[in-house]
Amino acid sequence: MARQSSDREDLLAEASALVERVELRAGDDPPVVVGFHRDGAASFYFGSDPVYQFNAERHLRRMFVGGDAFKAEAARLLRLERKHVGGRVELTTHEVDAEHSAALVAEMSRHLGGLRSALESGNVQCLRQVPIDADVRERVHRWLTALAEPLKIASRAQL
Repeated sequence: MARQSSDREDLLAEASALVERVELRAGDDPPVVVGFHRDGAASFYFGSDPVYQFNAERHLRRMFVGGDAFKAEAARLLRLERKHVGGRVELTTHEVDAEHSAALVAEMSRHLGGLRSALESGNVQCLRQVPIDADVRERVHRWLTALAEPLKIASRAQL
């Protein structure tokens, strides 16, 4: 996951699992990197945080918000916690209550809706993209336009 500007450059240049990817800037906002897997699954990197990852059905499968990692399971969110135990890292999960989950999804909806609105108004600059000859910006717009409201959480985190 991108942690600083140079990491975003690496993400755009090296994230080969994202077969189409683009770095966009809406107005004076920091750049957003959006990438697509072969099956149509999409990832949105609003800097290093937040990050939203969707499956091909446009259901949220993972998110990174406020330094916390979340994954989808049975259409609900689980917060992932890493614990260092005896020289090993153990991953534990904690169910996110309905109120917190709704707040996270609402914040995600605001981020994605803001990007969609900026694309619709033409207030987005394409900084770089891979491959160069694709219209990834338009693909992002179509993907966001087709995103269902309310946003859905996937049944599982895997692609």
